[in-house]
Amino acid sequence: MTEFTNPNVQAAFDAFPPEAQSGLIRLRGLIFATAEDLPEVGPVEEALRWGQPAYLTPVSKSGSTLRLGVPKSGGFALYAHCQTTIISAFAAAFPGQDRVEGNRAILFSDASQIDPERHRLLIKHALTYHL
Repeated sequence: MTEFTNPNVQAAFDAFPPEAQSGLIRLRGLIFATAEDLPEVGPVEEALRWGQPAYLTPVSKSGSTLRLGVPKSGGFALYAHCQTTIISAFAAAFPGQDRVEGNRAILFSDASQIDPERHRLLIKHALTYHL
């Protein structure tokens, strides 16, 4: 697992409900693992945006920001910028396989719903969105 370098991000993870933490940690790991396989995106920065852990590509500027959080409806979510096609393209490629919230999020109830191969494609799309 990638160590936290930003204490504010670690505090945000520590503040998530325990039932959401394991899924959010798995998604975080998947973001960093996917980025490692994409040298063109450069380093991924982990920061807080809107109080949520966010993943950016500040050197290459190749990606669109991904965020992790807990929606009001419960569970946990992987968020993309709502003015991109990241979520809609993913939902079209895998119809009915995830709970989707418009153009902004994939919603999860449980960590077992994370499909590393399928969700890696969404993350890759986000990290390379501007290439």
